[in-house]
Amino acid sequence: MAFRSLLGKTKPLLGFRPIDQRLGLSCRGLQTFSLPDLPYDYGALEPAISGEIMELHHKKHHQTYITNYNKALEQLHEAMEKGDTQTVVKLQSAIKFNGGGHVNHSIFWKNLTPVSVSGGDLPHGNLGWAIDTGFGSFEKLVAKINTEGAAVQGSGWVWLALDKELKKLVVETTANQDPLVTKGPNLVPLVGIDVWEHAYYLQYKNVRPDYLKNIWKVMNWKYAGQVYDEFTSQV
Repeated sequence: MAFRSLLGKTKPLLGFRPIDQRLGLSCRGLQTFSLPDLPYDYGALEPAISGEIMELHHKKHHQTYITNYNKALEQLHEAMEKGDTQTVVKLQSAIKFNGGGHVNHSIFWKNLTPVSVSGGDLPHGNLGWAIDTGFGSFEKLVAKINTEGAAVQGSGWVWLALDKELKKLVVETTANQDPLVTKGPNLVPLVGIDVWEHAYYLQYKNVRPDYLKNIWKVMNWKYAGQVYDEFTSQV
C-alpha cells in the first residue's frame, strides 16, 4: 500500500468566511479529513493481529470517526457563522470523541509494523535507555502497560508518553476516544494501544490480556524512538 500521511489528507471547506466575533472566537479556516492508508497490508501483522481485524478496524471504525468528525466540524462552522453559541457548545463532545478517534488511530497505525520490518524489535538508543532508567527494564514497562491496559473499564487506550515538563516517561490511560492531550498538554504519545473490543474481539474474544501480550510482537519501537528523540531534543 502506498503511504500517505497518517494524519490524513485535508481540504479547506469551500466558502469559508471569518467567524462571527460575537462568539469571541476566531479561526483561519476549517479542514476536513480523509482516511489515511496503512503503510502495510492488512494481513501483514498476522498472527499477532488478524487481517480481518485490521481491515474492519481501519476501513470501518477509523472511517466512521472521520466521517462523524467532518460532519461535526461542518456543523460547527455553520453554527459559528450564525453566532449559535448553544449549538457550538453541544458539538464539543462529538468533536472530542470523533476527533480523538481519528488522532488516536492515526498514532496507533504508526505504532505497529510487521515482524519483517523490525516489528517487535526491542527499543534501543535514547528511548531504550530512558525505559531502563524510568521503569527498571523493558519487561517491567511491558508488564505495567499490560496491567493498566487490562484494567481499563469499558473502552479506552493505554499510553507510553514523554512528559516534556518532567523530562520522563509515564504510562497513562484514557477513556473512550479521549486523546492523550486531555491528560496534560505536556504529554507526547510514543506508544498508544487501543483496548476497545473492536481492536481484538474477533480474534481474542473477551481475553484482552492475550491481545496485550501479543501486540508487542508487532510494536514499532523505531517510530517511538524517533518521536522520543525529536521531542527530547527540544527540551
